[in-house]
Amino acid sequence: MSGFIERRTARATVILLAALVLSATLAPSAFARSILDPVGPIAAGEKLILLDALGIMLAIVVPTIGATLLFAWWFRASNTAATYRPDWQYSGKLEVVLWSIPALVILFLGSLAWISSHTLDPARPIATANRTLEVQVVSLDWRWLFIYPQQHIASINSLVLPVGTPVHLRITSASVMNVFFVPGLAGEMYAMNGMVTQLNLQADQLGKIPGLSAQFSGDGFAGMHFDTDVVRGPQFAAFVAQADGSDSRLSETTYRTLSRQSHDGQVRLFSNVSDGLFDRIATLKIPPGEGPEPIEASEAEAEKSITSMAMGGH
Repeated sequence: MSGFIERRTARATVILLAALVLSATLAPSAFARSILDPVGPIAAGEKLILLDALGIMLAIVVPTIGATLLFAWWFRASNTAATYRPDWQYSGKLEVVLWSIPALVILFLGSLAWISSHTLDPARPIATANRTLEVQVVSLDWRWLFIYPQQHIASINSLVLPVGTPVHLRITSASVMNVFFVPGLAGEMYAMNGMVTQLNLQADQLGKIPGLSAQFSGDGFAGMHFDTDVVRGPQFAAFVAQADGSDSRLSETTYRTLSRQSHDGQVRLFSNVSDGLFDRIATLKIPPGEGPEPIEASEAEAEKSITSMAMGGH
């Protein structure tokens, strides 16, 4: 029996060590730039909220666990010093203490949520002397379109931002509802067809920050991710010049082609973006993309298939 236990213990130790080695290997690439590794003021504020909320909740969780262990140890069968009082049933003072702790937790968490919801309002501009960069985001099936209206350029699956510059994002969807998410820069923001949501963020460190779709949107959902390149001012100017010199122009006709469902995740640059293109997309003046097949169409197709099969059977 002891040999069996030793073998199980050794196997568990090996598995644990392998898991630690694997996590250490994957950490620099797979888990870099998470919500707990912010590179901007908005993400840093959201991280602080998470830690503050965790601390407030631990204030009741830790004492509760400690009291449970203490009571189990003190009232053990072998402790003759523990007083057994079978007729005890109520203590007003104890009730006040027990209910005041969760009440204070709710008060503190509510205050934290109230203050932070105003301070980190996604539509609230970032207070800075630098000029704000405008970026318009369109969720396609299954790619991301980024339009720079001030520079009259656009890109597919590549968001380039100058370091230390506040960015105002206007987000919509050309098809089904989606979620725009760059964990290292800000929280999630919904992209909805026929609506525009706003998000302000800023990157204070150079490098690549992964972005992704945080809501299932169909077959190509798994590949619907992009890189946010945070670069210096001259590099951003070079990116603008490169896109401005592209032979591909983003007209309404080109956009209609892009809005078709595609698994092509390649980065593309566009010049001469048609004025007001984003507003026409958001206001549905340009028809939305294919999206999922409507239920009525599916039922009609199924009925047609059944009818043809029945006729074939005769």
